Amino acid sequence: MPSLGDLVRDWHRGAQAVARGDWDYALRLFSSVPEPPARMSFNVGCVHLLAGDPEAALRAFDQAVTKDACMAVGFFQRGVANFQLGRFREALSDFQRTLAQLRGNAAIDYTQLGLRFKLQAWEVLFSVAAVQSQLGLWAEATHSLEEAISKGPEGARDDLDIALGQVQKQAPLQPRQVPRGEVFRPHRRHLEHLEPVDFLGKAKGVAAGGPESLVTFTVQCTFTLALRAPRGADLSSLRALMSQALPPQAQSGQLSYRDPSDSRGWVPLTGEEALQRAWRGAAAGSGELRLRCQAVGGRPVLYQVVARHGYSAQGPEDLALQPGDTVDVLCEVDQAWLEGHCDGRVGIFPKCFVVPAGRRT
Repeated sequence: MPSLGDLVRDWHRGAQAVARGDWDYALRLFSSVPEPPARMSFNVGCVHLLAGDPEAALRAFDQAVTKDACMAVGFFQRGVANFQLGRFREALSDFQRTLAQLRGNAAIDYTQLGLRFKLQAWEVLFSVAAVQSQLGLWAEATHSLEEAISKGPEGARDDLDIALGQVQKQAPLQPRQVPRGEVFRPHRRHLEHLEPVDFLGKAKGVAAGGPESLVTFTVQCTFTLALRAPRGADLSSLRALMSQALPPQAQSGQLSYRDPSDSRGWVPLTGEEALQRAWRGAAAGSGELRLRCQAVGGRPVLYQVVARHGYSAQGPEDLALQPGDTVDVLCEVDQAWLEGHCDGRVGIFPKCFVVPAGRRT
């Protein structure tokens, strides 16, 4: 069985082969991965499209979206494969599912996941219009393009106006797709550390006795206090009180207050304004301000975020997310990745898939 280092090298070589147009070599490298993750199946599908084999591409994209039902770009490219095969109803369904995965957002930027592509709502709507034009649904195609114009950037306006003119003349369109030669690539830090590391760059422990000796487990701990303090005390004063009772590693953790009017129960204290709201709520109720300082495994919770998109775990270090999940952030790994805790699980996930708690989109 190939080592993780070998898999990353082959992944990198496969991406290089795509860049120079060597489809056969790229397919051999991508297809050699045992139990390939969704991103690798996606790469296989993209190469088959480039090689002019939409049937094989469709099978690969089927595998990608089966493994990751939240992969909007996978449904987008599967729509392209169905379109090329003349399966226009299936293509329309794929593009509509892509829109559903966008959940009203203008775009999903896949750059941080290794694909140099931003999936934009206006391009998906353009592709919807392309299928509708093939089906002779001219009024629907016109509506889709008008919606694309309303969502698209100024730089796309010329292309959209031309497409709208074609549809009004009942001339069919071709769908948009991921730019030629773009596939998921390993992160640069994976290539810099090809000794025992996993695909997300975390050092792996090597134990004697083989894989059967290794187990995965998580530990979590939440510190909760009920405090009495002078009414209107600021955050620094409350932290000073907490320092007398909580261990040092929890003093910088996520502070929340109890709000009976909020369905979430505990609401993050994001600053002085939120704290004063908490004081007013306490005054209107029992008069007691109830706070919680949360930590996981003895580590402080820095802040909370809410998943804007679903994220499927690609390995044991990943934290799988569903849209709407609230995540306790434990560490900012780098500019692209966060480590967090959700429902008893700890792992890392892309920062671009979440928004700060309290700002749901």
